[in-house]
Amino acid sequence: MIGRVATFALSNSMIDAALLTQAKVAEKQMQSASGLISSDYGGLGGATSQKVLSLQVSLTQSQAYSDAASSANDRVQVMYSTTGSIVDLLNNFKSTLTSSVSATGTDADTLQDTAASALSDLASLLNTQYGGRYLFAGSATETAPVDLSNYSATSTSSVDTSYYQGNSDLASVRVSGSRTITYGVTADNSAFEQAMRAISSIANGGTIDNDIISSALDQTTKAIDSVIGVQTQLSLTSSQLERSIDVQTDFQDAASTVSSSLTEVDVAAVTAQLTTYQSQLEASYAAISKIQGLSLVNYLS
Repeated sequence: MIGRVATFALSNSMIDAALLTQAKVAEKQMQSASGLISSDYGGLGGATSQKVLSLQVSLTQSQAYSDAASSANDRVQVMYSTTGSIVDLLNNFKSTLTSSVSATGTDADTLQDTAASALSDLASLLNTQYGGRYLFAGSATETAPVDLSNYSATSTSSVDTSYYQGNSDLASVRVSGSRTITYGVTADNSAFEQAMRAISSIANGGTIDNDIISSALDQTTKAIDSVIGVQTQLSLTSSQLERSIDVQTDFQDAASTVSSSLTEVDVAAVTAQLTTYQSQLEASYAAISKIQGLSLVNYLS
């Protein structure tokens, strides 16, 4: 009893210190294994946890913006490629008309068959789908925008969009909290209408002569320039979308870096601290064992 009373205060103090060091060892072991300051927000402290939560919300929103812009850009890229195919189609048709104008005894039936095939191909291109959406139909994405059933333009001088089944609403995408980009083009755009009219004037016309062919040729040339203009606009829109994606990506990188600085540890530094605490804990255990072995009786005898 004398020995226990004599060493009680010192022993109790040493045990408290050892328990504190043991808790530090456990904490550093967890940090070393996970690379994180804490496994939950509570271990970060009120102010830090609030910053981390705010950053995560911003990161989620930013990712949503960049994903939406990326999806929109994919559609624009398909539309750009499609308009390129339309330009190729029109150039081929222009070559056919040029040959027909300069040739003697033009085969009208053959030329009309060629024009009918070109008209069908043009309609097919304008009915391009991507991701289950008709791209040139405005917001009526479930409706094929071009229907040739009742379309038979026979003159190059009168605008005729009777083939169009979509609407005039262009798609738009929000790329940030304060910016929305409108993108795309509809199949009733004047560039496409000119192309449809030029080809249809041959495919659905009556008697084909050089005047009709020359008129279709002029209209086709105008249509080519107009479609190239549409393609250029699509390219500019794509660039805007790509820049908006880059802005969001830069923000995400910066926000992730800040978040990591608030939640992650330097594993090498933590490992060094862990070694120090383990040495301290071993020394504490040794000291406690030594103190518990002391007895006042040993000094009085």
